[in-house]
Amino acid sequence: MRRSTGALRFLRSRLGPTWRVLASDVTEGSAGNGERLAFLYDSSRVEPSGLVGEIVLPPVAGRAADQFARTPYAVGFERVRAAEDAREPVSFVLTTVHVLWGTPAARVVEIEQFAQWMRRWADREDDWSSNLLVLGDFNLDRLGNPLYEAFVSTGLWAPSELDQVPRTIFDDDNDRHFYDQVAWFSEPTGASLLEGLTYTRRAGGFDFLPHVFPGLSRTEVSWRVSDHYPLWVEFAVA
Repeated sequence: MRRSTGALRFLRSRLGPTWRVLASDVTEGSAGNGERLAFLYDSSRVEPSGLVGEIVLPPVAGRAADQFARTPYAVGFERVRAAEDAREPVSFVLTTVHVLWGTPAARVVEIEQFAQWMRRWADREDDWSSNLLVLGDFNLDRLGNPLYEAFVSTGLWAPSELDQVPRTIFDDDNDRHFYDQVAWFSEPTGASLLEGLTYTRRAGGFDFLPHVFPGLSRTEVSWRVSDHYPLWVEFAVA
């Protein structure tokens, strides 16, 4: 979302009183594009687990590292349980990012750094490191492209059910994109590393064009809402 929170406040007023939001600050500078990252959630279904943070790259050889154009934002959530449910809550961490748009050479650096940072986090014990899921606009190219290979190089797995789902309102049979992804870590054998969450193999996108500004062109809608379709992925909770 952009720096202004007016549209977000309007959306919350339409969704109802159980909806909450957690948002990052804006990454300053021209590369930040006046954007912030936000999680909008239904508090009757999930609640924050206590973790909120932004990914900052450590120094390299004693020198400060170039940071992400838009700082990735991580928030932990857990499922809201009924009062009589004595089981431990199933928790997960969502980390969202909007990778720098530019040349493939510039993009691949951020994608590699993000994937490697998430892998190191996943390998640390007792650091809110279970059930790490990543999502957002990674500005990826087609499957098999070096950008995509950099994304999956550390074991992140994006469900194949999303392969043919359009990413933008301008996608068609002759021009498809893979910008946005939802992914989590798996073993080299393909076995998921998620605990207490099972991917149901149901995933897709939502076409909002018939529902908002129906009298406007796709280009006009893209400047008022977005040119990216929202993605969704379903999990069963153990």
